[in-house]
Amino acid sequence: MKTGKMKTSKMKTSINLKTRKMKNNYLKLVMMAAVMLSASIGFAQTTTGSIGKGLNTTLGGSGGSVKVIDNKGTIKYLQSNNGLTTFTDTAPDGGVVTTWQLGGTLATDTDIDLAGSAFSLDNVLEIDPSVIAPANIAAIATAAAAGTTTGYTFIVRDEFTGALKKMKASDLITGIRLEDTQAADATGNVDITVTGLPVLTALTSAAKLSVYRNGVKLRFGSDFVAIADKVTITYNAADLPMYAGDIIEIQYLK
Repeated sequence: MKTGKMKTSKMKTSINLKTRKMKNNYLKLVMMAAVMLSASIGFAQTTTGSIGKGLNTTLGGSGGSVKVIDNKGTIKYLQSNNGLTTFTDTAPDGGVVTTWQLGGTLATDTDIDLAGSAFSLDNVLEIDPSVIAPANIAAIATAAAAGTTTGYTFIVRDEFTGALKKMKASDLITGIRLEDTQAADATGNVDITVTGLPVLTALTSAAKLSVYRNGVKLRFGSDFVAIADKVTITYNAADLPMYAGDIIEIQYLK
């Protein structure tokens, strides 16, 4: 009988040890999950502490706090913050109407976790690829809604207006290539029309333009000059003559 009691006691002790071990493992897992969660929300919106009440909103005003009373008579305040804007109607319909809307200033670091969900921007204004000068870039259309086309676009920011616009990947780098054959021996400068060529700056955008005479690269500013829609070969009877049959090749990368 004593032997049976000892075996039973050992079994109970073993079960208790296993139970404690399992509890410790679960506790460790819970603590690890808590640490990971706290790390993932380190840059999220304010979710703890205190956010002070703003000034009472007024008719026709934006921002501020809206005072409400619930069905138990408790006074509460509603207000927007961090990228949202509120506006209280100056001509309320059946009562004072305060509207919350997107648009505003981010006051704190904000983290948006897509968590595997899709996020898209439809109907973004599209840049006209035929307009070269950045100051004149115009929105000519809206992007197609998701699922109606294929390919890729880049979302860019218009530095003049701050607006987000889209540009097709195929339009990011485009170019002009033109060949012109000299009809007769030249006696002066030779003008060549290059439709779409913008005004160039010698130290910056001029690097995108290359001009060749019979395969030999000419020098910008001394062998040729360029203005909008035109390249002019600087004729020199001794250094740069132009004979009938000479081929001028012009390449420009937008």
